[in-house]
Amino acid sequence: MYSHNMVGSNDLAKAKTFYDATFQALGGKEAIQDDKGRLIYMHNNGIFIVTPPIDGQPATAGNGCTIGFAVDSPEQANAWHDAGVAAGGKAIEDPPGVREGGMGALYLAYLRDPDGNKLCVLKRM
Repeated sequence: MYSHNMVGSNDLAKAKTFYDATFQALGGKEAIQDDKGRLIYMHNNGIFIVTPPIDGQPATAGNGCTIGFAVDSPEQANAWHDAGVAAGGKAIEDPPGVREGGMGALYLAYLRDPDGNKLCVLKRM
């Protein structure tokens, strides 16, 4: 059912620095830009787009929204987290690690991008 995800940004240069670093940590490539200036990331059959809002209003992070990316290992999750912090993201919640819950043991790491969007990487243990 999933086709793509899109987040808004108020500063595409900062967003590109952040997302290029985090997607490259997952084995992806840096963004391509379309004719509207949107940043497009394609990796593992998914598409992730960063754009200034079409309505011309400021981009805001969704309250209660989290965008999750699957990773192959805890080491890849840590590399993603480290790359994101180094590229202007903010570490949030608990440090990267295993959390036990109703879905079993999950290795999770969380960041906010430079525009405040909440992101997570997940490895099922």
